[in-house]
Amino acid sequence: MRDQISPDRSRLLVIGNGMAGMRTVEEVLKRDPARYRITVIGAEPHVNYNRILLSPVLSGEKTFEEIVINSRDWYTANGIELIAGDAAIAIDTAEKTVRTASGRTVAYDKLLLATGSNPFILPVPGKDLPGVCAFRDLSDVETMLSAAQRYSHAVVIGGGLLGLEAANGLAAQGMKVSVIHLMDTLMERQLDTAAATLLAEDLTRRGITIITGAVTEALIGADRVQAVRLKDGRQLPADLVVMAAGIRPNAALAQASGLACNRGVVVDDGLRTSDPSIYAIGECAEHNGQCVGLVAPIWDMAKVCADHLTGKTGSAYRPIQPPTRLKVTGIDMLSVGQFNGGEGCEDIVLRDGARGVYKRLVVKDDKLVGAVLYGDAKDGGWYVDLLEKAAPLGDLRDTFVFGPGLTASGSADQGLADLPDETEICGCNGVCKGTILTAIADKGLTTLEEVKTHTKAAASCGSCSSKVEGLLALALGGDYQAKTVEGMCGCTDHPHETVRLAIKERNLKSIPEVMRALDWRTPGGCASCRPALNFYLLCAWPGEYQDDSRSRFINERAHANIQKDGTFSVIPRMWGGVTTAQELRAIADVVDKYDIPSVKVTGGQRLDLLGVKKEDLPAVWADLNAAGMVSGHGYGKALRTVKTCVGSEWCRFGTQDSTGMGIKLEKMTWGSWHPHKVKLAVSGCPRNCAEATIKDFGVIAVDSGWELLIGGNGGIELRGCDFLVKVSTEAEVLEYCAAFLQLYREEARYLERTAPWVERVGLPYVKSRILDDEAGRRALAARFAYAQKFAQIDPWAERVAGVEADEFKPMLVEV
Repeated sequence: MRDQISPDRSRLLVIGNGMAGMRTVEEVLKRDPARYRITVIGAEPHVNYNRILLSPVLSGEKTFEEIVINSRDWYTANGIELIAGDAAIAIDTAEKTVRTASGRTVAYDKLLLATGSNPFILPVPGKDLPGVCAFRDLSDVETMLSAAQRYSHAVVIGGGLLGLEAANGLAAQGMKVSVIHLMDTLMERQLDTAAATLLAEDLTRRGITIITGAVTEALIGADRVQAVRLKDGRQLPADLVVMAAGIRPNAALAQASGLACNRGVVVDDGLRTSDPSIYAIGECAEHNGQCVGLVAPIWDMAKVCADHLTGKTGSAYRPIQPPTRLKVTGIDMLSVGQFNGGEGCEDIVLRDGARGVYKRLVVKDDKLVGAVLYGDAKDGGWYVDLLEKAAPLGDLRDTFVFGPGLTASGSADQGLADLPDETEICGCNGVCKGTILTAIADKGLTTLEEVKTHTKAAASCGSCSSKVEGLLALALGGDYQAKTVEGMCGCTDHPHETVRLAIKERNLKSIPEVMRALDWRTPGGCASCRPALNFYLLCAWPGEYQDDSRSRFINERAHANIQKDGTFSVIPRMWGGVTTAQELRAIADVVDKYDIPSVKVTGGQRLDLLGVKKEDLPAVWADLNAAGMVSGHGYGKALRTVKTCVGSEWCRFGTQDSTGMGIKLEKMTWGSWHPHKVKLAVSGCPRNCAEATIKDFGVIAVDSGWELLIGGNGGIELRGCDFLVKVSTEAEVLEYCAAFLQLYREEARYLERTAPWVERVGLPYVKSRILDDEAGRRALAARFAYAQKFAQIDPWAERVAGVEADEFKPMLVEV
């Protein structure tokens, strides 16, 4: 495409590959795609991505690939030259050229500055220590994710939007997080005291410590930050400190080139700087003394700037006051306008403590001038529209605190239908109602995903998804079928995924808490949902949740497999299928001592002692424990066995030490609980004597390393494994195995084996998480290793020591 662009076109050079700059380029292309030869210089080595979605990347809810706005293909298709990872360092306004850090010189006819802002770093002692970072770009996120894998304590300085999103993300990564805020309440620029108090309570329930009215005096540490000292003398442990205390417009380059600057680069209503060939947009620009850092006004800037760059000079930037939303999943809030009231203002307040809902609407001269919504902000767009219209409320005043559903408009759907086409539906991407309806009609869209693809509405934070679906319903009528999912069981309509998400985001730590928070229909749940909830809580809070044995099936309560005659079978663990004469003697002695009628070699290379009376189980375990043997978990939704062949140690064809590899895998994974039973195998060569191609995780040795396979099943529905990847070292085998098992643990539904799970989510998805996302893979492996700290406790030894002894005592029945 680029080769087809005439060299005679004017040259548009953009400094800044972020959201503001690229949005302006998109608007220019819409208006006049043939007008410019476009070059973009970006300091970061990436394509254009959605910076406001770095928080979900930090919390693990999204990957970097999911927040990319424009791929490399988009630049190529539009003939745009992207110079990434090479910062612009000087502008020669006389020669109309820009020089980059690598020494490259790029000429321009029109120059657009979109240099954004820089984080404000508190000038306190210790600010330069390793372990101190800002929260501004992808490299900051990578720094935080790396720290979360190795360290425990994080301190975030700043209780505004960015700081709280960073704190939530780090808490989701398993760190103990404290937020230090200078003011008395969080987000004081966006929330009143009541809403800020609810927010602090919500964050505290998530395990985040909130410290307000706190002044940071120094960061303590030698080779790395170790603590934060406050002015009042308190000292907080800190392996990681995130500075989120504000931003400053990045106007240094413009200032050095002689452009008029105050806090930012001074621009007029057409976004033109003091040099008529140079424009500035976004956080680096200052218009009428104001700098903005929110998306909606920057989108307006982009449209006006594109008008002027393409010859439509009549349009003018008129700043609006956009609403603010906190992008922390599970916390629903919005504030807009004069929310703190003032002279001549009246407050209309609705407070529902049980639901955690708070609304404060500020009215002046019979018009809505401000609003704070906390706990339920689904009607936020409607209130913003009322505020922007500035029309008298009239009779609406009596009921509008309850939302459009109870106003004179009739239903909530009617309220959505009554909105004018100009009403913004998606604040993240600046998409209005009319644009969505037009796309639905012109392109024949019928699903939410299609609307996302064609309009970008609901494609970012997703908080407007319900409105987009409402518009689909309005446009398609009875032809629209919203996507529905099946509830976990008869006790709830919530699907497994919703319940798991709520456990993490709402900091739910027990089965009763989950049931109360999600309005379970039955007071105690059932045999389907209780074991599932028990596992989901174990997986979410490995260091905190106390296992509820009452929510386990009989085999897991008795730590043995019940047989058809009511006796149990006992399977000691044999690491990698290897045993010793001492272990065999101990097993033989136990068989004789407790008159166990049968011993069977299992398919997993272990010995199964069949016919053990339930009351004998603790004594049998005690004797096996004394010989150094632990439970083989032959009964649980857990790691069962790692089958091996003799490999290179004994076999003529073996290429690697498959037995040793199997023992390492079993030592790493034993004790881990899963949605269903999990089996591993390692074969020493492609002859595959260990049958690794039908296991949940299979390993086959080859001359140059190890082939890894996933999602196999040798049960009723035979399924061969999918090839995942080939690796070179044993360390890689262990890391990929841990990451795969943790992904399965975190995302599969209870009682779903790896085979149907891989088929449901798709092999490409699993590869994207394990192969394409190196940082994500390591994070998964680290979470698995962390959970194993609390899981690798032999249940036999616990029961022998008296834990849940009543389970094994004969029941007395009076006759």
